[in-house]
This record gives sequence, structure tokens and C-alpha cells, in this order.
Amino acid sequence: MENIRVVFVTLPSEKAEDLAKQLVQDRHAACVNVVPAVKSYYCDSDKMAEANESLIIIKTTQLKIEGLVRFVRSAHPYDIPEIITIPVAEGLPDYINWVIEEMGKVTT
Repeated sequence: MENIRVVFVTLPSEKAEDLAKQLVQDRHAACVNVVPAVKSYYCDSDKMAEANESLIIIKTTQLKIEGLVRFVRSAHPYDIPEIITIPVAEGLPDYINWVIEEMGKVTT
């Protein structure tokens, strides 16, 4: 299980589906969920700011993280995108195995 990672990325809603599809097509992720409406609050230059965004939830393996982060940074419209990686401690073995198998496939 220590090989599986879940990655959270927030971004403008109009960019979320394209990024999600590209992550799967380019084999950075086995699966990406798009949560279409989240409200984010944060400080920007010491001032309260807010944004309507989407959250994408990415399932991948540790071996894919470096390339995934590089891809998201290059495709993301923010200077400092939210990219948070969480190791998976437990999960349905069939699903975990599916993620591992998908991430082992080579694109042609």
C-alpha cells in the first residue's frame, strides 16, 4: 500500500477537466476525480482572498509523483499551485492492484 498516493490539486474550474483527462491520458494517474465546486480562502500579500475553484483528486503511485508534479506545475495557471500528496495506508486490495497495474502500463 505504501506505493499508492492520492494527490489533491485545486485550480480554476474551467481548467479542471482538461487537466484531469491529460493526467490520465499521459499515464501520470490511474484515475482522477473532479469535484467541480469548492470555495477556497487564503492569504495573498497578507490580504484575505477567496476563489471559486475545482478540486481534482488524483490516484497514482510513488514512482509517478515526480513526473506528475512537473506536469501539473507546467500546465497549471497559478505561480504556486496547490499540490498535496498523501500516502495511502489501506484500501480495497483489488482497487490498489488496479492502480498499480494502470501505472505500470506504457503509453504508445
